[in-house]
Amino acid sequence: MSGNPEVPSGSTKLANADRPDRRRRSRTLGQAFDPRANALNSFRLALATAVILWHTFPLTGRHLPFAVHQLFSQAWVDGFFAVSGFLITSSWLSRPRLGAYFAARALRILPGLWVCLAITAFAIAPIGVAIQGGSAARLLLSTAPIGYVVKNSAIWIFQVDIGGTPRGIPDPGMWNGSLWTLQYEVLCYIAVAGLGLVGLLGRRWFLPTAMALAVTWAALASYTLNGVPTVAQNGARFAVMFLAGALLHQFRDLIPARWSLVAVSVAVVLVATLLPDYRLVAAIPLAYAIIVSGALIDNKRFRLRNDLSYGVYIYACPIQQLLVICGLGILNPIVFTIIAAVATLPFAAMSWFLVEKPAMALKARLRGKRVRPGLTTSVP
Repeated sequence: MSGNPEVPSGSTKLANADRPDRRRRSRTLGQAFDPRANALNSFRLALATAVILWHTFPLTGRHLPFAVHQLFSQAWVDGFFAVSGFLITSSWLSRPRLGAYFAARALRILPGLWVCLAITAFAIAPIGVAIQGGSAARLLLSTAPIGYVVKNSAIWIFQVDIGGTPRGIPDPGMWNGSLWTLQYEVLCYIAVAGLGLVGLLGRRWFLPTAMALAVTWAALASYTLNGVPTVAQNGARFAVMFLAGALLHQFRDLIPARWSLVAVSVAVVLVATLLPDYRLVAAIPLAYAIIVSGALIDNKRFRLRNDLSYGVYIYACPIQQLLVICGLGILNPIVFTIIAAVATLPFAAMSWFLVEKPAMALKARLRGKRVRPGLTTSVP
């Protein structure tokens, strides 16, 4: 007999059988992330639904404690920007062609936005006016609906009301409080293209340096929750989160993808919400928790081929305002959120299947490829 008599004869086979699991546990993010099979669509849908929960409080006239306010009002949208930083950086580096890059971004954002603006102006707002006893016909025959669509059609939001509506609710004169973040998303897209064209995006030192500068900018901007944030404060916020996702992409072949580190990252985010600006500490942990979880989840039920998150995000606020007009704002916030989410889903499905997905198919045809739902990217 050969070998160590104290070792069972089958132990070598068992050890060899364990090696794939050990390799699986020690994978890097680059090895774990499959752009065609991941759970990021599910995570983005969850983030969009969480935004509905956060909007429930101000739209119904309620307030939240400071730490809870940070988590509910900021972390969800911040998560969107982190995912975008990861995916958009990957998109440019894999295909650094300016025309194709901006065509893809425009086809992903604009068609869905335009239809949402039109539905809000010509359907949701008039219905709200009629419910409150006003004249929907007068609103429709005015220039207000057309002005709302035209003024907001280029991403930048210049008009938030439609003929002074909605009125008589806790947050009057505003139909869609979610759309303002789109302009910062577009600025991030432009920055990626510009940095890519001059060759900085591919430099290993650049993104860490940019992140350090963005964090410093955020600290100096002194982001507060008691007043309306300035453009500089919002710019710092979204720059930090977008760069956090971009950094994860750059170092994806060095960063370990482990559930234990996801748990630690979540804990860091929760503790950091006690700070005036949790992102100064938790931007990268938040990005890690979302992106790595999306890479590690193997359950096919979470790997959604259809991405409803953008539709949920852009339609939820006007639907919530309409529900408040109907008198449902007195309900428990959780109950109101559930009703709002259920009411928003048909609009989100319509947006995806009738507008966004066909637009993405056009993007794929421009590239000479078949559309792959698993490769979609969403915006906050």
